[in-house]
Amino acid sequence: MNKRSFLKYLAALGLGSPLLSGKAEAFTWNNLDWNSEDIWAQIRAGYKLKPDYINLENGYYCFLPEEILEKYLKHVREVNYQGSYYMRTVKMEDKAKSAAKVAELVGADPEEVVLTRNTTESLDLIIQGFPWKAGDEAIYSNQDYGSMQTMFELTSKRQGIKTVRIDIPLHPESDEEIVEVYRKAITPRTRLMIVPHIVNITGHILPVRKIADMAHSYGVEVMLDGAHAVGHFTFDMHELDCDYYGSSLHKWLSVPLGCGMLYVKKEKIGKLEPMIAPFNLELKTLEYLNNTGTHPAATDLAVLDAVDFQEKIGSKRKEDRLRFIQRYWSDQVRDVPGIQVNTPIDPVRSCAIANVGIEKISPAEMAKTLMDKYQIFTVAIDGAGVRGCRISPNIYTSTEELDRFVEALKEMAS
Repeated sequence: MNKRSFLKYLAALGLGSPLLSGKAEAFTWNNLDWNSEDIWAQIRAGYKLKPDYINLENGYYCFLPEEILEKYLKHVREVNYQGSYYMRTVKMEDKAKSAAKVAELVGADPEEVVLTRNTTESLDLIIQGFPWKAGDEAIYSNQDYGSMQTMFELTSKRQGIKTVRIDIPLHPESDEEIVEVYRKAITPRTRLMIVPHIVNITGHILPVRKIADMAHSYGVEVMLDGAHAVGHFTFDMHELDCDYYGSSLHKWLSVPLGCGMLYVKKEKIGKLEPMIAPFNLELKTLEYLNNTGTHPAATDLAVLDAVDFQEKIGSKRKEDRLRFIQRYWSDQVRDVPGIQVNTPIDPVRSCAIANVGIEKISPAEMAKTLMDKYQIFTVAIDGAGVRGCRISPNIYTSTEELDRFVEALKEMAS
């Protein structure tokens, strides 16, 4: 369905054109039947989708719906039109507004959030800027993102710290089982632990508040890797009670590529040192850590549009839909011989992302077969105790596409 047909379709349903115009009244959206596949088909029509394959790899980068893309291109043109005048006058003010909007979305205070380029940069700023002393210890898991693991190892070489690895249970029976794994790794020298809010390779959402409470009782600070969390499922930063948090906004929030966020609890800001020197060494704000030099300002402006898009749908509605479409396919194959779902069965422990493997096929071969034979694009995961493909649909994904995926898995397993 093209844009013109989509507008006519919405008008015929008495909805006007809320998704593309951005002018819908709140009650119009609230009165919709969000359990109807028709509503999600309308939202799907707001994306320009490549017909060559079914894209089930939105975890790396969630491309933009046409509404956000058009506004982003408008920002590119406006910044180009104003040139240095814009960069020297209102750029920083606009960037601060975008950061404040993200802070509001995640339940943080504006002074606790800055925009970065991605999660890796955000968390590297913490790991490298932390006041380490030789002999200090840091905890990370084998299931953490690879770049975070290597940053801790690099810091070990530079600062003389000791790194301690743990394994996160793949199918835990309780929150306490996970908390205990982290607790047992703590020693009197432990200063910082990184914990994935959601494990990137399996979609496992961890009980991070319980982990934080336990760690703080030992005097250990907690840094959360929320690369896949913002725009994916709802949470309140202050309720998590972590000390540091990083996320990539170009994933589930659908901001253009190259935008992330960093959260630092107010009282922790002053203890960190920057990786790149700021213009003013006397700065007392989080900007002290965040000198990224000249960078694409249009991306920062598009953050506001992406948050508006998210809020029009509703963060909780989006979360519910993402969890539904993951369970739609994964519940159909959990008991199929030869298929292994590597994501916990408890619904609260996952949302859109899950991981599935075929016992007789390597993850690489599985991903290749899905693409070559069935025209389904995924990503292979083979390591840290996980063998399979990560499956990350998005709100535009249809149940018909997932039916095709399920049939492909069953054929491959047999």
